[in-house]
Amino acid sequence: MAASTAAGKQRIPKVAKVKNKAPAEVQITAEQLLREAKERELELLPPPPQQKITDEEELNDYKLRKRKTFEDNIRKNRTVISNWIKYAQWEESLKEIQRARSIYERALDVDYRNITLWLKYAEMEMKNRQVNHARNIWDRAITTLPRVNQFWYKYTYMEEMLGNVAGARQVFERWMEWQPEEQAWHSYINFELRYKEVERARTIYERFVLVHPAVKNWIKYARFEEKHAYFAHARKVYERAVEFFGDEHMDEHLYVAFAKFEENQKEFERVRVIYKYALDRISKQEAQELFKNYTIFEKKFGDRRGIEDIIVSKRRFQYEEEVKANPHNYDAWFDYLRLVESDAEADTVREVYERAIANVPPIQEKRHWKRYIYLWINYALYEELEAKDPERTRQVYQASLELIPHKKFTFAKMWLYYAQFEIRQKNLPFARRALGTSIGKCPKNKLFKGYIELELQLREFDRCRKLYEKFLEFGPENCTSWIKFAELETILGDIDRARAIYELAISQPRLDMPEVLWKSYIDFEIEQEETERTRNLYRQLLQRTQHVKVWISFAQFELSSGKEGSVTKCRQIYEEANKTMRNCEEKEERLMLLESWRGFEDEFGTLSDKERVDKLMPEKVKKRRKVQADDGSDAGWEEYYDYIFPEDAANQPNLKLLAMAKLWKKQQQEKEAAEQDPDKDIDESESSSFK
Repeated sequence: MAASTAAGKQRIPKVAKVKNKAPAEVQITAEQLLREAKERELELLPPPPQQKITDEEELNDYKLRKRKTFEDNIRKNRTVISNWIKYAQWEESLKEIQRARSIYERALDVDYRNITLWLKYAEMEMKNRQVNHARNIWDRAITTLPRVNQFWYKYTYMEEMLGNVAGARQVFERWMEWQPEEQAWHSYINFELRYKEVERARTIYERFVLVHPAVKNWIKYARFEEKHAYFAHARKVYERAVEFFGDEHMDEHLYVAFAKFEENQKEFERVRVIYKYALDRISKQEAQELFKNYTIFEKKFGDRRGIEDIIVSKRRFQYEEEVKANPHNYDAWFDYLRLVESDAEADTVREVYERAIANVPPIQEKRHWKRYIYLWINYALYEELEAKDPERTRQVYQASLELIPHKKFTFAKMWLYYAQFEIRQKNLPFARRALGTSIGKCPKNKLFKGYIELELQLREFDRCRKLYEKFLEFGPENCTSWIKFAELETILGDIDRARAIYELAISQPRLDMPEVLWKSYIDFEIEQEETERTRNLYRQLLQRTQHVKVWISFAQFELSSGKEGSVTKCRQIYEEANKTMRNCEEKEERLMLLESWRGFEDEFGTLSDKERVDKLMPEKVKKRRKVQADDGSDAGWEEYYDYIFPEDAANQPNLKLLAMAKLWKKQQQEKEAAEQDPDKDIDESESSSFK
């Protein structure tokens, strides 16, 4: 209790408080402290005192102590090879070679895989001129660790320094049996070359390129032959290398080296052949260096044709890569074919065309075939125009027509091109058979038109009539076909047949362009000067449509008939049209009619007739209306122009109100003008009174 009280009363020393916490003016870093300590040499220990051995007994004691220390270190940890090496080197320094040898042998028993140990051991023997001992150690080393190249290098170097060339060669041969890395072979070759043994070096190279068959080693072999002026041997080495690697493992560096060798020998044609052979077989990505060197060669030794050839060849490689990446890229095929056609032989062009047309679109939809079919067309045109081979052209056309799925879609141009080709070959039956087959398999407007055009050129009008009949059975709503058929009969002078065709056409329940057909029929009757028939046609047409252009055309027809009372009849038609179109919602059309009528009255009518038409002209009024968006919400207001016709009884009050509003506005403007300039009014009144 007393002890605890005493402990409680024991006071903890107070920490001195830092009054000034501002940073010191001179700051000291840890680096400065260390540097000052180094400069003042505070940590240096004085060297131990030198011992001088004066007699043999003292020396023996010193040796005993040192050996005991070394042995103790080894006993503590036998695997630390540095202790063994230090021990052996100490014994070597005392010229105790036998003892050092014993230590090295004991160390090798502990770890014979330690490379440093073998090197130090052999180095000791060589220092002390123990050549046979050194040879013995090197033999043991390369036998125990044959994959350590350092032993072999040291061993061969020692033998060569001793002048034992045969012994060094024997060591190299033993080394080569292990098929070492490339540098070892080069060392052996350089060794032989130092003693001018070129034939032996060639033999080593022969073995070397088989053990390490890399392109660079073949090139080194060939350059070795070239360096020693064995040019035929060098060429043979390059040729063997090309044959050895074949087409599967081609490398551009081999061909570049081969070409440069031939270039040095002034064999420019051989160089060109080598480059072309390589470029035809190596892909574009792997042949950049080849292209570059070929271009340089052609610029140095080639003519304009040669430079163009290499450019074409380079582009050909680009296209090859494109079509390999995407065989259905038909634009790339077109560019490729255009290039090949401009420069290559017919067989090469045909081969590329065959490769291109083999890429049939995978989907049977016309949009996917539109580009593809032009490959066939271009192929056929090439065979006909460039190759001058009609039989192959016929085969191309027939193959393409067999390939197209006519049940789903067809290409009329293909049938027509084939027929035109047969006509150029003076095979009219073949052309007719092709077009007849096309109409039977897949009738189309273009096919009918093309076939009819052909027969028209041949003046086979009966065939044309039959074709028109088939055409109209296929598409009775096609107004152009009816018109062309009728025009044909008109040209042939058969007016009744032409009129019957027109009558049959206008009686069709559905037509694609009825206004064109009616106009053509009316023009036909006008040409035949059948005024009454034309008038009846206009009446029939007006029963079907009340279009303003029909009325205007009818009026102009009556005016242009040139008979008595034509002006009166024309005016009557305008009046009839105006009455009919009062209920027309399209006010612009009604205005168009009145403007045409006014133009007619300006030319042929009296003053009263003109005033009468002017009274019928509408008033142009600006109005506003609500605009709705696509979703039905209000999108604000927009202004538009409307026409108010005086004849329209419902609009009479509005017209009256509008006229009164305009009159009031005019009076207001006059009143404002009078208030702004009263002097002017006085002057005007004075001048008038003076007058």
